[in-house]
Amino acid sequence: MPEPTRTQLLHAAFEVWAEAGSRGATTRAIAERAGVNEVTLFRLFGSKQTLLAEAIQHCGMRPVVAPPLPDTPRDPLQELGAWCAAQHEHLIASREMIRRSLAEIHEQPEAAPRSCEGPSRAHDELVGYARALERAGLCERVTDARAAASMLTSAIFADAMHRDLMPNCFPQPASAAPAAYARLYLRALGVDAARLRRPARARRAS
Repeated sequence: MPEPTRTQLLHAAFEVWAEAGSRGATTRAIAERAGVNEVTLFRLFGSKQTLLAEAIQHCGMRPVVAPPLPDTPRDPLQELGAWCAAQHEHLIASREMIRRSLAEIHEQPEAAPRSCEGPSRAHDELVGYARALERAGLCERVTDARAAASMLTSAIFADAMHRDLMPNCFPQPASAAPAAYARLYLRALGVDAARLRRPARARRAS
C-alpha cells in the first residue's frame, strides 16, 4: 500500500473531528479512517494536538472570497457592502465548524492562533480602509478605526453564528444585513451620508 500523503491524513483527521469532537477524535480512530497505523501519524505530526490543529486549519478554514477593499475609495457603500456580504456568506458556510471549534477551544488551544488569522486580516483590512476614507476626504481624522472595525466584524460574526437561532435579533431580510452593517460602520467613522448618496462621478468631480 502506498504511503498516504499529509493531505489525506489531514482530511481523515478533520472528518473524525467533525463527527466526534476532540475527545472522540483519537489517534486510533483517525488512523483507521486513513488506513494507516498510529505510528505513521505520530511520525508525521508528532502529536494528536498538532494533527488536529493543522487539520482544522487546512480543511475547515476555507478562504474568504471577498473583493478587496480599495486603497482609493470610490463608492464606499458599494465597496464595503460587497465586502461585508462576502464575509457574511463565508461565515455562514463555515458556521458549524466554527461553532464546534469555539466549543472545544479549551481542549484544542493549538488551533486558536490559526483560527484567528482570517478574522485578524479582516479587521486589519477595515482599519486600512478607514485610513483610505480619511485620505480621500470622505471623513474627518479617524481616531477610533480599530473600535469601528471591531464593531463591524463582531456584528457580521454574530449575525452569521446566531441568525438561525435568534432571527428577530438581526436585520431582515438576511440579504440586506451586510449593507446595513456597512452603513453603520461608515456612519461611525463620520462619513457624510449625503455625499455617499451622490453618484461616484459627482463625488470625484467635487
